[in-house]
Amino acid sequence: MSEPESLSVPRRVVTGHNADGVSVVVSDGLVPVHRFMPQDGVGFYEVWQTEGAPAPIVPDEGDPTVGSIRVPPPVRGTKIRINEFFPGHVGPQGRQSPVHRTQSVDYGIVLEGEIVLILDDSEVTLKAGDIAIQRGTDHAWANRTDQVCRMAFILIDGEFTQELLDVLPEDVHAALMTHGPHDGPGGAHAENGASE
Repeated sequence: MSEPESLSVPRRVVTGHNADGVSVVVSDGLVPVHRFMPQDGVGFYEVWQTEGAPAPIVPDEGDPTVGSIRVPPPVRGTKIRINEFFPGHVGPQGRQSPVHRTQSVDYGIVLEGEIVLILDDSEVTLKAGDIAIQRGTDHAWANRTDQVCRMAFILIDGEFTQELLDVLPEDVHAALMTHGPHDGPGGAHAENGASE
């Protein structure tokens, strides 16, 4: 499937400082790193990311999003992205995205449309204005409507406590998504099976 015409690349305004310490706009334009994944019907727009905590604030760091799309945030870092889930891509298992887990706390804010959050034991329908707080859980997404669902995701690197590790599968770290949704080792551990 080709890239949909309705792909909405967001505008990104980045601020910084000039040589005199004056606040300035460093860049203003469309998010430069974006990709449409036809196997899922999902658009990824990588807005920004930080590395380390506290996040270093430098005069001009360049664009930290340049490179391949990696789902989790950097170690001790954060990431913000916009995703568009296009209708008509739910597979036979009722999912649009692969089932995946990251060792992070993710705030998923529905900007427009409707999406189903799929967990091990249940499903939750989220609508515009709703916020899902993912805490390292196995999950998938499905847009079961005929309209585009647009979400903002803010991801914060985390670490499973021993108390949680005691109840999770022994191989939980090996099954984490560490790259892009369909990129080799550390990718999602279950494909969605949606038609392409």
